[in-house]
Amino acid sequence: MDLQNQTELTEFILLGFSALEDIHNVLLGGFLVIYLFTLLWNTFIIIIAILDKRLRTPMYFFLGNLSFLDICYTTTTIPQMLDHLLSERSNISYLGCVFQLYLFFSLLGTECLLLAVMAFDRYVAICNPLRYTLIISKNICLQLTTACWAGGFLNSAIHTVYAFRLPFCGDNRIDAFYCDIPPLLKLSCGDISLNQMLLLYIGLLMAWTPFLSILLSYIYIISTVLKIRSSEGRQKAFSTCSSHLTVVLLYYGSAIFTYSRPVSTHSSINSRLVPLMYSILTPLLNPIIYTLRNKDVKKAWHSLMGKV
Repeated sequence: MDLQNQTELTEFILLGFSALEDIHNVLLGGFLVIYLFTLLWNTFIIIIAILDKRLRTPMYFFLGNLSFLDICYTTTTIPQMLDHLLSERSNISYLGCVFQLYLFFSLLGTECLLLAVMAFDRYVAICNPLRYTLIISKNICLQLTTACWAGGFLNSAIHTVYAFRLPFCGDNRIDAFYCDIPPLLKLSCGDISLNQMLLLYIGLLMAWTPFLSILLSYIYIISTVLKIRSSEGRQKAFSTCSSHLTVVLLYYGSAIFTYSRPVSTHSSINSRLVPLMYSILTPLLNPIIYTLRNKDVKKAWHSLMGKV
């Protein structure tokens, strides 16, 4: 990474809380509660997926990966936000911003791919159940999840390198709660056309392609479910997919809205509030959505409590 043009820039100022000084205590309490519940719920899913033999299936293997990813996701942003609210300071070092942006964008891309893999898993389970164990084997599960994590971190490396090669000519105020690419690009006094092209074309590969594959999977799933004669069978099939589809709509809706638009169209409100949907609220809601009506998880919980 070329850092020669960054010798005078040692830190950035995050403006996310600058206009919210009157409610800092409320925000501090709110983000702390969200973070603790996110850690609690996602850790709970990981533990019961490991301990309960009934949950040692591909579906819960992928869900465990999603829970671990969401723990990492919120840990890259919320602790720093809490620190800024407590200390009344909003600065982040240059290298700290590089590291945060790289981790955050890595996890963003990984989750996009992982949600597509989870949709493929549901497609095979419902549309081709007799060959499910053959198609979604343990080796395939490991290979798919490894590809998701590797793809996310490679995608982030490209964006991070090209973002921090740009010249920043004085203004170091990032209009966001944490270091993110669109508000960072707005600070540059150089040509950001390549960065915007990378966001567009790599976004097609990392976001739109998985999203469209999810929609295609659900078209086949719905078509298959409607052919099931018994209403109980249809209800059971839909219940295994409704949670995942809800998560997909929440996550992709806000993420695509943020990264598919030109940088110049990012207003102050959008650049601050919309990313909170997929970076903070979705990791909190994911485990709740997946466990709220999940009978297998409830049985595993009661079984685990009975052993304690």
